[in-house]
Amino acid sequence: MAKYAYFLSRETSLGLYQPKPSRFLRTCSRTLNVIRKFADDRPAIILGIETSCDDTGCGIVDTTGKILGEAINSQHLTHLKHGGIIPTIASEMHRKHITTVCEDALRSANLRLKDIDAIAATIKPGLPLSLVVGNNFGKYLSRIGNKPYIPIHHMEAHALTVRMVQKVDFPYLVLLVSGGHSLLAIVENVDKFYLLGTTLDNAPGEILDKIARRLKLANIPEFSHMSGGQAIESAASKASDPTKFVFDPVLTRKRDCQFSFAGIANKSFRYVDKEEQNFDVADSTAIPDVYNFCAALQMSLTKHVCLRTQRAMEFINNANLISQEKRTLVISGGVACNNFLAKALEIVCSEKGFKFVRTPPRLCNDNGVMIAWNGAERWTANTGVLRDREEIEMVTVEKNASLGESWIERVEDANIKCKLVKLNSL
Repeated sequence: MAKYAYFLSRETSLGLYQPKPSRFLRTCSRTLNVIRKFADDRPAIILGIETSCDDTGCGIVDTTGKILGEAINSQHLTHLKHGGIIPTIASEMHRKHITTVCEDALRSANLRLKDIDAIAATIKPGLPLSLVVGNNFGKYLSRIGNKPYIPIHHMEAHALTVRMVQKVDFPYLVLLVSGGHSLLAIVENVDKFYLLGTTLDNAPGEILDKIARRLKLANIPEFSHMSGGQAIESAASKASDPTKFVFDPVLTRKRDCQFSFAGIANKSFRYVDKEEQNFDVADSTAIPDVYNFCAALQMSLTKHVCLRTQRAMEFINNANLISQEKRTLVISGGVACNNFLAKALEIVCSEKGFKFVRTPPRLCNDNGVMIAWNGAERWTANTGVLRDREEIEMVTVEKNASLGESWIERVEDANIKCKLVKLNSL
């Protein structure tokens, strides 16, 4: 119990602390849980914990998709001061806030731990020091409440979140774009994914944050409270000449669905260096043409994402992997909040016969609700729900974890020549 001491400050207030039951009682409880799953008419209630990066989130949902309660502690402003996420600081802040966040979520749902049917927590991929906090706390709640435990793959959770709020039938194409990931995959079912492409270097959200810092957008009052991606999108909307800066197309000779954003970042840094020299820009001041630059940058990134996504659609269409009436593109992840990118992808979908569905922006960023919902999907499908205590205690975190079965070579072998549809209406 010593290693969980920092979780014990207020457990009794909402029922987080319960005496350890005997082996006989635990066996009886497990049996009753199984019986209730099949005999009880009420939806199961899942508590989800998210600590893969820098936000501590807890969500409580039922298996019908109803959000019962949620809470989150954002570390954004703390890491903004450091110019990036510091893993040790992120981990310590998770430890400091996780009990309060879970209590707040239970309180907002008017529930206690005894009312929860299972605990779900992100265990991969992510920052190991952050993941460990959520995994340990999730297992701890599972143990003291004698609840099943559901380990969650962070990207699978992003891919499935939309099904909580909108009817999207399997299979469908998903595009995940965030600060840590970029990928295209076919979602076959709750735990079966076919990876069509992923990033070869940096994630889009990561390079947007780095470029925003290099542009010193945080020193402009109207952008000071925004993330890097938000600031660039907002600045781009004020552009007078989006064509003033030119970015070369990315990976034009590679007929696959792989992403690369490092070249866009390097080109951006060279542009900024040159502009600062030409205009003798002060250390704390943004370049004079920052709005036009952000617009050109955003367009370059958008075209790259759209072309890769269009090729994935053509791969699916050519092989008839999804029936015509079910062809759907779902986008999720923090960068999916970008409205300019969403509009461009909607144009591509219209041209290629896909329905466009965006995960609600408030659920695109990392949060506990998406983890709880992934647990609910797994509970309903009866897959990945751990009930054996020894098996639960053996669950460990993973820094890197791919999504499903790789079909990257299949896409390459298809050798699909693809010309991006016109985005003139943007």
